[in-house]
Amino acid sequence: MGGRSDGRFRINQYKNLEFFGTLSLANNEGFASVRARGSTLNLKGGDSIVIKVRGDGREYTLNLYAPARRMAFSFRARNDEWVTVAIPLSNFVATSFGRVVANSQLRPQQFSGIGVLLGDNKPGPFKLEIDSISVASIGNNVVSARRN
Repeated sequence: MGGRSDGRFRINQYKNLEFFGTLSLANNEGFASVRARGSTLNLKGGDSIVIKVRGDGREYTLNLYAPARRMAFSFRARNDEWVTVAIPLSNFVATSFGRVVANSQLRPQQFSGIGVLLGDNKPGPFKLEIDSISVASIGNNVVSARRN
């Protein structure tokens, strides 16, 4: 898209995913993202996405991808401190190119990808370390977590 941001990922010595690079605001502001695609994420109503991250104090966006839309929720990664964020699917908002899409239905069974995006309009280096992403289900007052 003509941007100048540089985003990469690697698996580090602790078997965690590191999303890192440099955000540039040249050419109409910048963003960097990483995502995984699959056939299905096996999500259902009432689920929450649970992500354990260690970051740099910047605000990142967790994206869920469906064929026609993207659902997004922003979270702040504390500076060099592990934090676990649980995000109910009902808190995700439909977006298209960073803009909210009105009157969009959430259909968890359609999600086929998950990713992280940085687009906080602050140029410079970034680094987010992801220890795990899992799904927590609440049924019959019992909470269970499963790794996807």
